[in-house]
Amino acid sequence: MKNIAAFALLLFVSATAQEHKNACDVFSKINHVLQTRHVQPKPVDDSLSVYVFNTVVEGLDENHILFLSEDYEKLLVHRYKIDDYLKSGDCSFFSDFIATYKMALERNKQIASGLFETELPLNTTDTIFFSKRAFPYNKDIGISSRFIRKKIIFDILEDIAKLSKNKDSLTALLPQLSRQATDKIREAYICRADAQLKPKEGFENAIYNRFYTAFCAYFDPHSTYFNYDEKASFVSHLVTENYSLGIYVSQNDKKEIIVEDVVPGGPAYKTSKIDKGDQILKLAANNIEYAVSCTAMEAITDIVFSDSYRNVELTLRKKDGTIYSVNLEKMIMKSDDHSVYSYLLDGDLPIGYLKIPSFYSAFDDTGMKGCAEDVAKEVAKLKKHGIKGLIIDLQYNGGGSMDEAISMAGMFINFGPVGIIKDKDNYTNTIQDYNRGMLYNGPMVVLVNGFSASASEFFAGVMQDYSRALIAGSPTMGKASMQTILPLSEGSNNQDFIKVSIDKFYRITGKSSQYTGIGPDVELPLLFEGMAQRESSQPTAMQNDSLTESEEFRKMPSENIEKAATLSRRRVLENKDFNAIKALNTEIDALYKEDKAPLPVNFSAVFDDVHTTDILWQKIKAIAENETTVSVKETTAIKDKDEFYISMNEYKRKSIKTDLFIAEGVAIIKDLIHLSAGQK
Repeated sequence: MKNIAAFALLLFVSATAQEHKNACDVFSKINHVLQTRHVQPKPVDDSLSVYVFNTVVEGLDENHILFLSEDYEKLLVHRYKIDDYLKSGDCSFFSDFIATYKMALERNKQIASGLFETELPLNTTDTIFFSKRAFPYNKDIGISSRFIRKKIIFDILEDIAKLSKNKDSLTALLPQLSRQATDKIREAYICRADAQLKPKEGFENAIYNRFYTAFCAYFDPHSTYFNYDEKASFVSHLVTENYSLGIYVSQNDKKEIIVEDVVPGGPAYKTSKIDKGDQILKLAANNIEYAVSCTAMEAITDIVFSDSYRNVELTLRKKDGTIYSVNLEKMIMKSDDHSVYSYLLDGDLPIGYLKIPSFYSAFDDTGMKGCAEDVAKEVAKLKKHGIKGLIIDLQYNGGGSMDEAISMAGMFINFGPVGIIKDKDNYTNTIQDYNRGMLYNGPMVVLVNGFSASASEFFAGVMQDYSRALIAGSPTMGKASMQTILPLSEGSNNQDFIKVSIDKFYRITGKSSQYTGIGPDVELPLLFEGMAQRESSQPTAMQNDSLTESEEFRKMPSENIEKAATLSRRRVLENKDFNAIKALNTEIDALYKEDKAPLPVNFSAVFDDVHTTDILWQKIKAIAENETTVSVKETTAIKDKDEFYISMNEYKRKSIKTDLFIAEGVAIIKDLIHLSAGQK
């Protein structure tokens, strides 16, 4: 019997060693690609080792409630050695991370399970503390157990508080509601622990993937590792037509699933209930209910996007605390929902409005047209209506094809250079627009915000450098790099991929928008401005630099743009809505950026905490839905009886009429028209 046990152990050790060897091979291949293809490769040294170690450990235990100090000390011996392990091809260190993490998960699961078997009081004399910085690791299991107990009671009380905005009614029903909430929180805790112990890709692979991802992120925030499924998921977002609920979802810092966007014309949009920012509490599909609190993000994404789940019931919570449910039937969503579109604004003095959601590319085998070609067609339609000025809206445009952005930039200048690209060998290539003439030569405004990135910044930079358009909005993201996806192995059976930054692009002045973003000529207050994740907030972002050379180009007269910018700044200072946004941003920043005060763990205090933002969200919703005086008219007739296009048009019109940036863009265009008329 002993011989059999020894043989089994030998097989396990041998299999584990082989897995570590395979992981080391992937690690080595990732490093090779990054060193040979990355635009700004970094040495594999102690600095890299510390970053990878810190990123992985913090990712495994962000709040320092999983590991004890002795667990952390055990892992800490590897902090400065990961670079050495990579160079020597020794990945046995993975065993420590795998064993320590698994033991900590099982320990906390056991603690939580035991606590749920005890009587948990609803009103305690305990206090829970909050901090943006992680607390020190606990030194013994007793301290961890007391904290977990306090956290469980808090979660139960919070769950009850979210059921209604009527404190008195909840207080009266507290005994009954607490039993339901306790069962729900117990299920969530145990389910979440089981999901962490048995991830879809396997426990060991989940650890390996964390190291691969952290290693890539050390080089820059946009380089990352993909396994086969992740790469397939990434590519699937390029599909133009599929069954969909008409929503995009994401996971926030609290591991909550949030509605990122509602697609006009889709099932979610038609309910007139679901808003961007709503929290999904649970899903029901194919006669199975999924509590979000213990369902993996991958499974939720699958339910939302997979054709296997045609009918889905969602239970959601609005930011003001309102809970509601909707039944949705998936429908095939058309590609038009994220294509270029145009409208006519302010009929007496027609102004063209052109929305570019992304710089999508043309694919020969799909029949799709590229962004630049669609822009040309929309501008042609607008010109037929005799527009006196043009607003190009790049708000929330995260980029896309640089080729499309380059082509589009050339449409609005006479001719000349539009940008400079530099690779890892410092070889520079100047991109030229050789086509003389402009698609449109009237006054222009380009709208941007902190979510305008990459190709959007390229286009806006060209327009600003040539003084071709006035740039209005908030500073852009600050991403001036280009990526490509590469397999780590040759052949068709590739399982590992890397998205790597291969080039940086510069303005024709030799300056770069990397890290700093494009500074608008007129800065406009934006709701949640302080929450925008700009490049400068990323610890490994490539820093801003400049080229020693610049390109010769013929800049257009900028006098009218400067005058119009001055007029706009005065108007913005006096605008009550923009001033209201500034005041709201101060409240939002105080809520999300500053540490919360310690909170007593009793129902009254927790209820007040849960609903303290209700009034704030009501004010945010009021100003976000307030319509401006801008009039909106279609450039072409809406297709008769096409429900998709009717609802899409309704959504777009409303988006324009409630957008203060667009309203100010219209005012700027009018100033430019009057200034130009005064010079004739």
